[in-house]
Amino acid sequence: MGNTLTTHFPVVQGHEIAAEVVEVGTNVFSVQIGTKVTVQPQVVCGECFPCQNGMYHVCEDLKVMGFQTTGLASEYFVVDADKLTVLPDSLSFDKGAMVEPLAVAVHAVKRVLNIGDKDVLVIGGGPIGNLVAQTAKAFGANKVVVSELSEARLEMARKVGLEIIDNKSEDLQEGIIRHFGMRKADVIFECVGSSLTVANSINIARKGSTVVIVGVVSNLTEVNMGFVQDRELQILGTAMYQSQDFDKAVELLINKEVEVESLFTNHVKFEDYLEAYHIIEDNKDKVMKVVIDVD
Repeated sequence: MGNTLTTHFPVVQGHEIAAEVVEVGTNVFSVQIGTKVTVQPQVVCGECFPCQNGMYHVCEDLKVMGFQTTGLASEYFVVDADKLTVLPDSLSFDKGAMVEPLAVAVHAVKRVLNIGDKDVLVIGGGPIGNLVAQTAKAFGANKVVVSELSEARLEMARKVGLEIIDNKSEDLQEGIIRHFGMRKADVIFECVGSSLTVANSINIARKGSTVVIVGVVSNLTEVNMGFVQDRELQILGTAMYQSQDFDKAVELLINKEVEVESLFTNHVKFEDYLEAYHIIEDNKDKVMKVVIDVD
């Protein structure tokens, strides 16, 4: 068993985008030709229990553009107007394309009630982990620390003002105590998605703390439920986002509370699309975000 969302190829990919509206339908009044937008890429049924109860982002028949339906990696793409989030002219197309992953982080951080003044550990310093850490900080967390193995990603975390634990040179538990003291972290965000790091997040969690599973876990994971019970841990899942998370992501970018420019490690022309995958495959943990320039 694995993630219920599977992708069947061939499929046109693309779900993190910024674009300009070039044509609108006769009954569309929310945007005009020339409006800069990004797209919320969920395709939902609107009829199941989640959809009928304010949880459409976990629709029972959820599909995502670029995975289960045609994506936006094309010169022109038709989409329902209610899936659009308007971007201000002051926000570049590059930053606009980061609204979707930032919305993932916003939704994850919002899963924790009253995160202000809490001490936060983020396990995993990839793009989502980096954005979760920055978002937690923007939401008023007391101290935010990123735990990571990759030197390139640790350097990226430092660059955006985050504290770090280098797992290659320091034991995670020792790093936690160094940063937070014996009180340890109030909240742990698991942003890797491996069985090992999910289990480890629970193993290191302090009594009465919260663990949020952000990383996409593709395999069944063995966790110590004795720890969950004895330590009265809160284990929270988080999946995707809603429209208000997109709006908040735009706000964070406009107010410069989250820094994303450092995450653009490469730019590739649209006609060289395949090269983006080679860059990721050949550099793995050194690459954060590869931007495809359509124009």
